[in-house]
Amino acid sequence: MNSLKELYEKEIKSNLMKQFNYESVMQIPKLEKLVINIGVGEAAHDSKYIEAAVKDLELITGQKPVVTKARNSIAGFKLREGNIIGTKVTLRGERMYIFLEKLIKIAIPRVRDFRGINPKAFDGTGNYTLGIKEQLIFPEIEYDNVLKIRGMDIVFVTTAKTNEEAHALLAGFGLPFRK
Repeated sequence: MNSLKELYEKEIKSNLMKQFNYESVMQIPKLEKLVINIGVGEAAHDSKYIEAAVKDLELITGQKPVVTKARNSIAGFKLREGNIIGTKVTLRGERMYIFLEKLIKIAIPRVRDFRGINPKAFDGTGNYTLGIKEQLIFPEIEYDNVLKIRGMDIVFVTTAKTNEEAHALLAGFGLPFRK
């Protein structure tokens, strides 16, 4: 069993139960999934960028990414419906906890001038989005093999009903929120 899953079962659940006075254990929020997304605007003009993003995301997550396409055309961005615009991975279960542990213990400490993650990036319904400026903070990515330094979004989807519940859950896992 993964150490973060164990931490959730043994400590975080009981702490949340006390903090929010839940009547049933089914009310306790849990981490449902992680969605990691890399936007690749240049992919419309050159396919090697999307291939590089797919390779990077596969190295980081250990799972094959899905290529995302534009839903509608936007003339200002020279974008047509159906153009490839990015890549994403949805992690659940064991892989989710493995990735989360790697993110908290290895990747985030490697960010330059790190002062904590923004506590205001919740969406109002208990989900949190973390933006990362460069993929180089992950140990699997070798600097020499990087075609272009690009960022990614990591969305933490929880079953929490409010931002406070989600914040307490993610802080329990050890996400370093800014004070």
